[in-house]
Amino acid sequence: MDVYFIFMLLEGLLAVAIICTNLLVCATLCLHKELRCVTNYLLGCLAVADLGVGALAVPFSMVLGMEYTLCFYSCLFLTCFPLVTTQFSILLLLLIAVNAHLKIRLPNSYALYVKKERVLVIVGFCWLFSILIGLSPMMGWNRLEHYREVNKTMGFSLPLERAAFILISRDLPYSTFLPKAQPGNHRDSNSSETPDRHLGRCSFTSVFSPEYLVYFVFFACTLLPLGAMLGIYADLFRVVRGHFLAQPLRVAKKGELQMAGTLFLLVGVFCVCWIPLHVIYSVRLLCPRCRTYESLERLAVMLSHLNSLANPLVYTMRKKDFGLAVRSVFLRYILWWPQLRACCTPKAKVYPQG
Repeated sequence: MDVYFIFMLLEGLLAVAIICTNLLVCATLCLHKELRCVTNYLLGCLAVADLGVGALAVPFSMVLGMEYTLCFYSCLFLTCFPLVTTQFSILLLLLIAVNAHLKIRLPNSYALYVKKERVLVIVGFCWLFSILIGLSPMMGWNRLEHYREVNKTMGFSLPLERAAFILISRDLPYSTFLPKAQPGNHRDSNSSETPDRHLGRCSFTSVFSPEYLVYFVFFACTLLPLGAMLGIYADLFRVVRGHFLAQPLRVAKKGELQMAGTLFLLVGVFCVCWIPLHVIYSVRLLCPRCRTYESLERLAVMLSHLNSLANPLVYTMRKKDFGLAVRSVFLRYILWWPQLRACCTPKAKVYPQG
């Protein structure tokens, strides 16, 4: 039980840090009009996605980590939401890479083709695609039959301290999506009013098939966009290198190159934070006899959540104008630094003249 307590404590602190940091980024974009360019709009959308991770995905992950006894469709919703935010982050990183590529390859006609309204429409389509991809298991691509069979063999004999409550829904899975919560032990779940065929131990892998997590989520929806991003940044740096060898770079080109390096660093941080978890799922699918460690999987899940905290730190430290704006908002509106400085600074004495 100590391991679960430490896990929940660290995840709770991480969620608070993610929410506060990304709220600060969003507030900075709202208060500083000079930062409202297309690239910063996309970074703001990425901060909104990370804010959803801290506010909802991390608490959902804490529930999944405790493996409570839940209705299958309630468990499925808890596990689908992190997929939506993750997929939206991937599509946003791809859109940011395309924007940086167009900005350097087409410097003269960039402002003509790339408008804020068009970018916001594309971001809306990214949200739509992310919802369709993340909620695809709720349309039938799930392990409902396996969930029933496993729970029949278990007979709901779960440890009492890890099954504090049971979520009960009606016979129709989507008729009342928010089920009722009933505390008690597992013997009460065998009553005639409880659809025990939908109840069981809820975890991330109990409702998703390994093939779905590896072949669809990892290979198709993660590696393909990441490969496209790497190709875009490789071509971008090749173009900049050609300009550098031909003639000295202008100041604007140097700023765009630094911005491209920052965006490429965001992609690298995403890979470092998310690839380990997908590797664990791939090993579990391709090598069923290999031993897996639960503590290692929990550490990989926490590392994936850490990506939502690393994103705002990367572009606030790498972009000087953005970092100074975030610092000014933090000092003025959170620490009330001007008022504090006025109260703490001793007033100069006025001496009579003559």
